[in-house]
Amino acid sequence: MSANQENVSKILSVLSHKIRRQILLTLCDNGENSFTELMNTLKIDTGKLSFHMRSLSTFIEQTDSGKYRLSRAGEDAVRVIRDVESWAEVADVDRKASQLPLAKVWKRSLAFLVDFFIVFALTSLLMLQAVFSIATENWLIVGVNLLFVALAFLWVYSTLLEGFRGQTIGKRVFGLTVVQTDSRKLTYEHAAVRNFGKVLLPFDLLFGYEINDARFLRYFDKFAGTTVIDLRKRKVEPPKQVEEAEPEEPVDSED
Repeated sequence: MSANQENVSKILSVLSHKIRRQILLTLCDNGENSFTELMNTLKIDTGKLSFHMRSLSTFIEQTDSGKYRLSRAGEDAVRVIRDVESWAEVADVDRKASQLPLAKVWKRSLAFLVDFFIVFALTSLLMLQAVFSIATENWLIVGVNLLFVALAFLWVYSTLLEGFRGQTIGKRVFGLTVVQTDSRKLTYEHAAVRNFGKVLLPFDLLFGYEINDARFLRYFDKFAGTTVIDLRKRKVEPPKQVEEAEPEEPVDSED
């Protein structure tokens, strides 16, 4: 059985007002509130609160003590509000992420090679005695040990530098930086997660390819919610379009 669309429109109209949503969310958080408590919490005057409370008559009810609480419909309305807030947040994150000046694969590859060369050279210096012993000992064992130490050092090196400023030396050379796709500040924890993938680079790239998302070249970037952008890219603004005038509709004022 299809719902009455006129009733649906009325309900959405009621929930479209910010103050009414705040009233419902406040009652959800507090359980019960008196009229005065709601007025003080929302910092609005008596007349305004009375008007919005009448509009919410379907969603709230009074207790025997005269306080207000959510009705069954009000509890359902709060769930709808929470869902819409989550959808809005996801949509905002996707919008911001789609505007990021993503770094080219070749630039990221060159930056990685610079970092790996630096780390491998430093590791070789620290393990100088082991490197010289390759000629007299099993070169394969020494080489594998050197590689494992270099990968561990690469993880520490990348995590510390990216967690501090978002850039390793290689990324700084090519004008790249690591950011979170939700525009929040990159943390050491996120840097540690994304750089762990470098230890398992072939698998990281393979699973990253399966994601088929331009933001995530590697799977651990997807897992950490990070990507690499090019600071030297010029943002090209789309041509301005003339918007067609729309017929005016009555607007439910916030005041």
